[in-house]
Amino acid sequence: MQRRHLLQSLTALPLLNAGQLFAAPAAQSRLLFVFLRGAYDAANLLVPTSSDFYYASRPDIAVPRPGADLNSAIALNADWGLHPALRDTVYPLFQKGEASFIPFAGTDDVSRSHFETQDSIELGQPLTGPKNYRSGFMNRLASVINGAEPMAFTDSLPLVMQGSVQVPNTALKSLAKPAVDPRQTAIIAAMYKGTELSSRVTDGFAVRDEVARELSSEMMAASRGAINAKGFELEAQRIARLMKERYNLGFVDVGGWDTHVNQGGASGYLASRLEELGRGLATFAQEMGPAWRNTTVVVASEFGRTFRQNGNRGTDHGHGSVYWVLGGGLHGGKIAGEQQKVEQASLFQNRDYPVLNEYRAVMGGLFARQFGLNSKQLEQVFAGVKPIDIRLV
Repeated sequence: MQRRHLLQSLTALPLLNAGQLFAAPAAQSRLLFVFLRGAYDAANLLVPTSSDFYYASRPDIAVPRPGADLNSAIALNADWGLHPALRDTVYPLFQKGEASFIPFAGTDDVSRSHFETQDSIELGQPLTGPKNYRSGFMNRLASVINGAEPMAFTDSLPLVMQGSVQVPNTALKSLAKPAVDPRQTAIIAAMYKGTELSSRVTDGFAVRDEVARELSSEMMAASRGAINAKGFELEAQRIARLMKERYNLGFVDVGGWDTHVNQGGASGYLASRLEELGRGLATFAQEMGPAWRNTTVVVASEFGRTFRQNGNRGTDHGHGSVYWVLGGGLHGGKIAGEQQKVEQASLFQNRDYPVLNEYRAVMGGLFARQFGLNSKQLEQVFAGVKPIDIRLV
């Protein structure tokens, strides 16, 4: 093997502390954080149907007001509607009280830079002062939860999961063909035999092999008439199968949300992405079975998009967004958090949704309720932040 191939293979392995592999999670509550990289257009997901300003600002891409047409927004209350692409997936969860939305949510970072804001959210640290790029907020969360078993369902360990707690990572969409074959596995294991890394390398290969066996069983079942899933839907099903058995803190990211050109309204590019995401979330909920009752899913993006459409029938980098919260034990079926009337005067810098529900405060409140964290523990996760209890869990 060439040296660079060896190093690439090792960085893709899920590394665990010895003895951690087969330990069942002590904590019953589970959290999956779904990060939409690229900044999705929240105003066409949670549609401000009572706002004339919305329809004037988006002559080509607005989602029609609720009506008999299946391409119109689905009324959630007098002011808000849901994109019709989620009619058969997320909307039924909303009706059952298992889904809610938090508008005007996000970070106080106003750079509108994908990379800077993604990093800022994943770190969860104060915007001013020095940054520790080896301390993501989900790793810190894992450090204060008794019996935490975190997993990043990604190609490499994301910033949000980096820190003092050893976290494995596995990209489920690419496990059918491992990057390291059995012969290479033996060579790598032999190289590290007798060193401090020996147990981590061995455990990492064991995790990969066990997950691969799970997927092999799934493929056999699929050939006997199982659902024909693709993209995020299939990945979400695989994540659920692992989280309901072992991992209680999960992270996955989904790309493709940067819609500068031909975004579409009730149909088109964004609608297709939302439909795929909705199918995945509904599949995850179903696959979790009884464990769904103690599971919370948070869907977020680095920022929102401009409220007005641009000259290319798309939207540009914005500020405030809409967060999704789903779960079998949720007190949902509502639009949560601080809100205000959607009109020109309420825009941030005359272009974007403002941030009224700062994400660390909102997440801190969710974590406190779901995991029973005290103020000292919350301070370790989000330093200097006063949590907001929006009473969803």
